[in-house]
This record gives sequence, structure tokens and C-alpha cells, in this order.
Amino acid sequence: MLICLGGNLAAAAPDTDFTYQAIRNAELNVQISTKLNRSHLQVTQDALILPCLGRTELDIQRSGIQKITVEDTFSMVHASTGMTEPVSELCLSEIDIVAQMANATFHHRDFSQRAGSHQINNQNAAIKIDWLALRDDYGLIRQLIQNTINGFEYYNQRIEQPAGFYLGNSAARFVWHTQTKRAEFNPSNLPESVIADCSSDAQLQGSQGTQQPILLLQSLRSHDQYNTTIYGMDDRYRGIKGKRNVLFINPQDAQNLNLVEEQLVDLQSITNDNVVRKVPGFSVVLYDIPQGNIAAYYPETNPLVSINSVGVDSYTPTSKSIPVVITPSTKPVINVAQG
Repeated sequence: MLICLGGNLAAAAPDTDFTYQAIRNAELNVQISTKLNRSHLQVTQDALILPCLGRTELDIQRSGIQKITVEDTFSMVHASTGMTEPVSELCLSEIDIVAQMANATFHHRDFSQRAGSHQINNQNAAIKIDWLALRDDYGLIRQLIQNTINGFEYYNQRIEQPAGFYLGNSAARFVWHTQTKRAEFNPSNLPESVIADCSSDAQLQGSQGTQQPILLLQSLRSHDQYNTTIYGMDDRYRGIKGKRNVLFINPQDAQNLNLVEEQLVDLQSITNDNVVRKVPGFSVVLYDIPQGNIAAYYPETNPLVSINSVGVDSYTPTSKSIPVVITPSTKPVINVAQG
């Protein structure tokens, strides 16, 4: 079973073919969503789409109009209340859906502290959670948060302040929670290569001077984009109008490869597993980017990133360092933006 609370896993995750199949392997695919996306299409047996309220819609529960809280990039936490009428009275909030699922699953279960885990108030007491009460009043959820996480004391009261409250950043105040009470820095050697181990063949080919030069691709987002949501086909950051399948390349690299502006090319990544990962029909854009490096938009280039290509310790996809080769396109590609 796969349950997704919002988001678009199918588009966000790397190695697109692998990811699609992994999602289809679930016997039941449950998507709690405000809008349709590609994750809803990856179905083999059974699927449920549970539409939920968006942040802009009124969320009225038994205790009245509800507020959720968000934190911005400046560590300010503030309340957010929807103002528009819901599209249907049958449309539930995310919290309502999850609380009902939890109540149906854990209604008769007490949550006690397991051996080796942190204990609340150093007591090994069973905890009874009233899931439907949390659904009825989101303030109760915030009370649980303030009892659990430092910095959220008087949570419900503080979000009533204009603009919310500052969560805090000790480093910004030059307060260091170390034994020396000072900032501590540790030297770290730079990696010998930014190419993941699963693509080490790329380094070998590069050292042997193959006929196809290997370039390092980074994926990036456009101005008209938030995560996997594409609001428009323009990118005013980089002067792109009406398209997304573009490849930013240094003019000298383009000349070395006999490529010209707006020529269509295919990109193929290099991995040791011999799986062909290729995306076709990218339009060349001569751009001020360091030689040996190229760039293209995410998630269009996700198919090039192996599921095994992750950062050391972080295990995040190596979407900023994908070794690829470029070849002229052999098939015409229809630009979706142009219909």
C-alpha cells in the first residue's frame, strides 16, 4: 500500500521509469490531493483519489474555523486561514482524512514508550490519543507540538500576534550549543570527483578520451515553477520564452560538439548498470555557464538520474552532477506548450 499526502512523487523522484514501476507495484495507491497529477496514473490494481481542501479554502470543523501554521524562509511561524468556499461540502481537510484513518486503525490502541526510546517526562506511561478531537480542533495538535518540540511554547497564543512569531536561530544570535560555547569548524577534504560511484564508468571514459565528450548536467527550476508544479513556460531568470525542453551549454562546448543555437539534441546519462537513460528533443541554448557543464530543467531530466545515484550519507539524488553525452536528435519532438 502507498499513501501519499499531497505532492507528486512520480514526477519528483529520480529515475522516472523505475519510480513509475515502483509506485505501480503497490496493490493500493491512495492519493490525498488538491489537484490531479501523474502519481494518480501509476496504478496496477486498486487506487483511491481523496480530494482534500486547499489552503485557500475555508476549513470549518466542530470547534469553528480552523487555522494551520506555516514557517517561512526567515523562521517566522504564522497562521493561515482559508477564505474561499470549498468546491464541495463533501471535500474534507487533510487533517480530517488522516485523523479518521488513524481513528479507524488505532482507536483501541494505547501508545506507550518502547524500550530504548525517549520517554515523555521520564515516565513509561501509556498515551491515549483522541484522533477525532484533533480533527475537531487543530489547536489541540499545536498543543501536542508545543509539548514535544522546543521553541513552540505558547504556540496557540503566539500565532495570534501580527505576522506570527520568530521561531529562532541560535547561530544567528551567535549562541553556540557546544561544550566550548564557541562555533566549531572541522576541515573536510574536497571529493576527488562529484560524480557518484554508480557512474564511475563516466570517469573512466573521460580519462580515455572517448569520441563523445562527457559533460556534467545539473537540473534546475525555472522562474514559473514551484517544485514539480509548472505555472508557466517562461523563465525570466534565463530569458526563456514558451518552452522548457532546453539545454543550457557553454558556446565553446557547443562549438566543439558542432552544435548550433536551437538545434535539437538528446541527452543520455552514463551509469555502470548499463541501463539506457535518455531524454530526447532538447533545444540548445548558448549560455554563460562554465565549460564542461550543462543545465536543463527539473523534472524533465529526472529520467537521467539513476535511483542508485545518491549523495554520501545524505542519500539525496545527485541531480546536480549527472554525467551525460549529447547527440543530435534523430526524431522531431512536439512542443507541448505549442499544442
